[in-house]
Amino acid sequence: MTTDNVITFEDFTKVDLRVGTIVEVNDFPNAHKPAYQLTIDFGDLGIKKSSAQITTQYKKEDLENHQIVAVVNFPKKQIANFMSECLVVGAVKENDVFLLHPESKVKNGSQVS
Repeated sequence: MTTDNVITFEDFTKVDLRVGTIVEVNDFPNAHKPAYQLTIDFGDLGIKKSSAQITTQYKKEDLENHQIVAVVNFPKKQIANFMSECLVVGAVKENDVFLLHPESKVKNGSQVS
């Protein structure tokens, strides 16, 4: 780590990480790299969509009703013909992404701190 990568605690508090449940998973054939289109329920924050390059580790049917962690306060981003509204987070191992999730079920929209 270099001093260029250091952020303040105040910087960190600006990132709104929340738990949501994936309610729908679709193939994303127009994506540059293989990906799914996810529809995620964040409780009181509503339903948000995201694109995720997780096709090598997850089958669509295994993702439905799976809780995940996502950044919900990024601006919307156009990805091919799809508008992504949040960023699902995961750990990267050898170019594969493994989704971060709570160890036990929590209320959708719960903050991660």
